[in-house]
Amino acid sequence: MANVSDKGQPQMPKVIGWMEYIDLPDLPLNDIKAKIDTGARTSALHATDIRRFQRDGHHWVSFLTEVPGGEGMIRIEAPIKERRNIKNTSGIPENRIVIRTTIRLGDETWPLDLSLTDRTNMTFQMIVGRAALKNHAIAVHTKRAHLLRGKPKHQDKGDLS
Repeated sequence: MANVSDKGQPQMPKVIGWMEYIDLPDLPLNDIKAKIDTGARTSALHATDIRRFQRDGHHWVSFLTEVPGGEGMIRIEAPIKERRNIKNTSGIPENRIVIRTTIRLGDETWPLDLSLTDRTNMTFQMIVGRAALKNHAIAVHTKRAHLLRGKPKHQDKGDLS
């Protein structure tokens, strides 16, 4: 089924790069260098020191993640949406905490299910999986990066992306 605009007209897909800078305004994290990974179903954010706790009778999570630009770590708290078995990069299922937040990709913003996992040995702090792109008329250019916005000023000059 083709994507259609509000007026019922076919909508041309927005082309994004295989790597983009995205924002998670609810957390708040901005200018995260993320890999757009259509091979992954679920999006994932690097998180360490993951701690579950109760707040007002609801399940919450507290975790550390990197502040983009090498400014250290930040502790974030969010309600837990669910726990889900998600295959890691080796194809081995991991039971992960999933939170619901908001993603900003270019000039568009929408809800996002985001799993929390230790990505210390990975190149990217975050991957954006295909479920996040579903129903948003997006095509991924596999040879180009940063098509939505340029590199933030805080990114290292030695970054080859």
